[in-house]
Amino acid sequence: MDRSQKEELVASMRALFDETSMVVVTHYSGLTVVEMEDLRGQMREAGAGFKVTKNRLTRLALEGTDFQGLTDMFTGPTGIAYSNDLVAAAKVAVNFAKKNDKLVILGGALGKEILDVDDVKALSTLPSLDESRAKLVGLLNAPAIKIAGVLQAPAGQLARVISAHAEQGEAA
Repeated sequence: MDRSQKEELVASMRALFDETSMVVVTHYSGLTVVEMEDLRGQMREAGAGFKVTKNRLTRLALEGTDFQGLTDMFTGPTGIAYSNDLVAAAKVAVNFAKKNDKLVILGGALGKEILDVDDVKALSTLPSLDESRAKLVGLLNAPAIKIAGVLQAPAGQLARVISAHAEQGEAA
């Protein structure tokens, strides 16, 4: 890799860090290509990404970003999970690490806040942005559904009374 390619990589990594809300730093030693593709696929489905990094270049890219405090974590075979959703990257990384001990979570950052392993695991238990939105919509719709049911009940009862009277009239 020549100097211009390295500069481009640092610039693209810096742009990634500027556009991202959440970063999880991992060691991936021993993961096969199939396992790595599975991890990347799960990240994509959740709206996140996973990238294998070059430590020295990543440390350069971190300078001047909100994630600068992560610099010390970049030793060994390092990969980053990242997303704009505050929990998507953490959720997928933690779930994948539970099933595959070759992926080790080192820590992460949520904006300028540096997270240790326990913080990342705690963050992964929170509902995702889409799940939160769905719950909110359900809560907002519930009163309207109940009102519609209450308003329909008297009309239904009236229809049953009229039907019963009509049946009695036919029977006579």
